[in-house]
Amino acid sequence: MAEERQFIQSVCAFVIKGQWSNLFNPKFGVILSSTTIHQVLLQLSLHNYGPSPSWAFFRWLESVPNSNYKHSLQSTWTMIHVLTKHRHFRDAQDLLEKISHRDFLSSPSVLNALVSTHDDPDVNSHVLSWLVIFYANSKMTQDAIQVFDHMRVRGLKPHLHACTVLLNSLVKDRLTDMVWKVYKKVIRVGVVPNIHVYNVLIHACCNSRDVEKAESLVCEMELKCVFPDLFTYNTLISLYCKRSMHYEALSVQHRMERAGVSPDIVTYNSLIYGFCREGRMREAVRLFREIKGATPNHVTYTTLIDGYCRVNDLEESLRLLEVMKAKGLYPGVVAYNSILRMLCKEGRIREGNKLLIEMNERKVEPDNVTCNTLINAYCKIGDMRSALKVKDRMLEAGLKLDSFTYKALIHGFCKVQDMENAKELLFSKLDTGFSPSYCTYSWIVDGFCNQENEDAIKRLPDEFGKRGLCVDLSLYRALIRRLCKRERFDSAETLFNFMQGKKLSGDCIIYANLAYAYMKAGKSSDATAMLDEMYKKRLMITRKIYRSFNDSYASDADVIRVFWDHMVERRLMSRSLLKEMVNL
Repeated sequence: MAEERQFIQSVCAFVIKGQWSNLFNPKFGVILSSTTIHQVLLQLSLHNYGPSPSWAFFRWLESVPNSNYKHSLQSTWTMIHVLTKHRHFRDAQDLLEKISHRDFLSSPSVLNALVSTHDDPDVNSHVLSWLVIFYANSKMTQDAIQVFDHMRVRGLKPHLHACTVLLNSLVKDRLTDMVWKVYKKVIRVGVVPNIHVYNVLIHACCNSRDVEKAESLVCEMELKCVFPDLFTYNTLISLYCKRSMHYEALSVQHRMERAGVSPDIVTYNSLIYGFCREGRMREAVRLFREIKGATPNHVTYTTLIDGYCRVNDLEESLRLLEVMKAKGLYPGVVAYNSILRMLCKEGRIREGNKLLIEMNERKVEPDNVTCNTLINAYCKIGDMRSALKVKDRMLEAGLKLDSFTYKALIHGFCKVQDMENAKELLFSKLDTGFSPSYCTYSWIVDGFCNQENEDAIKRLPDEFGKRGLCVDLSLYRALIRRLCKRERFDSAETLFNFMQGKKLSGDCIIYANLAYAYMKAGKSSDATAMLDEMYKKRLMITRKIYRSFNDSYASDADVIRVFWDHMVERRLMSRSLLKEMVNL
């Protein structure tokens, strides 16, 4: 032990005198380990030499040619502590950041071992708070939480800034429940929240649209004499506008003005957006004209353009687009998409293409919404060649086909009765991982029925299987439901029997649709058999199924009333549910 201490002191003497090259003398090389370095760094820090000799020595070790020396986690952690203790924060932070991603520092066992080697709580709080910040900023939220929790267990108080960054990271990831759990822990460890923490929390309320929570936070701020700033007011206004609480949003604007906080363009944009999204353009324009102390920007004009498109005032939208350009504000893809949607809705596709050329000239890149709008417009008029050209251009631009693209193209091909292409697109959609909706299957069924080719519908489950696609209940449900709606009972029954042969048990929707179809066709015994089977399987009619049925068969008022009476008699739905729904 004495020899080891003497050896460490000898190394320290070499370091202080700057005789570093002697350390790689064969006499020392064998035992100059990472543990030795750790002890040397500790010894130097204890004798008030300051961080300069140890820091210079630390960096020199890894730069020695042919030494292949790499600092251990222990020696690096010690160096970080030495730098932090002497308030060389920038160097300490850089070194900590370098190892934070490499050495799994968030692991409780690693943290426990490292923190145990140094008992200075102030230094440990600094270092671990920085670590929380590094992880949170690197989107390694779980690691940040682990370090934060370790600090609590150790009785170390996290820095206020670290708590703010961690909470903000959780808000950005929309982990709202975790935000409140971490905030409670922050309060318990004695951290006093400031305006920045409250702003982050109110932003979380805005994400979750929790008005009550936001208002309680504002009350809490007032009690603690933490005064709202511009960001606080803007976030509250945005929240109220999202909830269509316009009076409350305008009240916040008046409150901020009374508090001496001037509204900026973000304030006005939020208020204008609130009215525009509901088509209340008169109020939106009045606010626009009342803007003072701020200059309308591209967001302001884009919001108004979209608002006018929502109320089908295309001409005013086009006028605002020209005003925007005249003011040197460059319209973005959102403004163009709003106008393009209206042009296509009115069947003015040629003008839509001109708009696309203008976007290209202004270097505005079309997005999925742009391309899908055009594809849908072409599909609606049956111009599938043009729709496919847009699809090809979409792929060339590096955009990916989404669920809406497939849906529009399938609908288009069904409309022109090109069922093979429609079916191929359905398979492609499934291959890509998208789940078709009932509407998509309905178009396929309708297309084949219009061609009097019901056999093609009956072959679909087999074709799914041959392509390695999942043949589940949802496929049979959609096909049988639509065939029943089309009154193609034989085909629906064939698919039902085929499904049962595959050991798939029908659900309430399948049985109810078949029973209703039989009843409507006057096949009472078949309808009764289906209802009896439902009772045996305890397949009950829910509120959602009731509403869906009534919407689907709204024109069959007399038949549907009798059908529900039968359901109640067989105890397949409660009488109270029927009364409740009838009274709505």
